[in-house]
Amino acid sequence: MNTYKLTLIAMLASIAVAGRMALANIPNVQPVTAIIIIAGFWLGPAAGIMIALLTTIVSNMVLGMGFWTIWQIVAWALIGISAGMLGKYWGRLPVWGLSIFGFFSGLFYGVVLSLTMRAAGQPFWAYYLSGLPMDINHAISNTAFIFILSPVLGTLFYRYQKRNEISKAS
Repeated sequence: MNTYKLTLIAMLASIAVAGRMALANIPNVQPVTAIIIIAGFWLGPAAGIMIALLTTIVSNMVLGMGFWTIWQIVAWALIGISAGMLGKYWGRLPVWGLSIFGFFSGLFYGVVLSLTMRAAGQPFWAYYLSGLPMDINHAISNTAFIFILSPVLGTLFYRYQKRNEISKAS
């Protein structure tokens, strides 16, 4: 992994943190998952993991740390890995395909966090179903953010990938 790619990952993580902070008052509407998906798709699974880790730790320093922080990292890292695998094996996926993946990623994120509450002694179904409207907000916002950000970031990643030989493998 070269310096340019590390700088790009840090920049994307800072954009994700800023977006999460700016939209913190709107329940589960934030660009973090969409940025992780787009970056994982174009830059590889490792980039998705790093952005998930950096974004969660930095933004939770302000928004609040708790036992859920580790599970946010796990959920977002798994989404980044999955997006990286999509990018590695499917190459150029249309924006609507990535948006569908983003929608289901929002629901997956909610399931992972609900499972962690089960481990903390809460009943899974009651917790999950009460949070389902928030998960649907997350899924819809992922779809919207991917439609908005993917053409711009995808074009930049494609251009810089050719120019700087950024590989998806690392």
